[in-house]
Amino acid sequence: MTVSLRAVEPSDLEAFYEQQADPASVAMAAVPARERDDHFLHWHAVLADPLVNVRTIVADGAVAGHVVSFVRDGKGEREVGYWIASSLWGRGIASAALAAFLAEEPRRPLIATVAVHNPASLRVLEKCGFEVTRRVRNAKGDGVDEVHLRLG
Repeated sequence: MTVSLRAVEPSDLEAFYEQQADPASVAMAAVPARERDDHFLHWHAVLADPLVNVRTIVADGAVAGHVVSFVRDGKGEREVGYWIASSLWGRGIASAALAAFLAEEPRRPLIATVAVHNPASLRVLEKCGFEVTRRVRNAKGDGVDEVHLRLG
């Protein structure tokens, strides 16, 4: 499978919407889905923010997801995240995409957060050099335990 990154195109936003609305993806990521209007408003803000670095992940010519770095909530820490269509899980796309993204995203440190019940994503991050910094029980009061990681 050929995996590459490219700039986000307006037509990608519909694929991103479908991917984030998938119940299996929502459960695995422990990130609630956005309603359609909120999704598109969010993505227009993301694409307009000069502090955000985001790329579309393309696998064998199709939009497979996205990878992004951003500064969360004004804390000054740059976080990395990614989302892969659930139909493509287990094929090495996330690992390949994150490795390619890290090669073009020079800012460090980067942090990442993953739900404890998502060991595949934890493996992706560790494979790409992230190290576990701590485990947090019920971090957001939502019943989801998290693993926090850092890439120096």
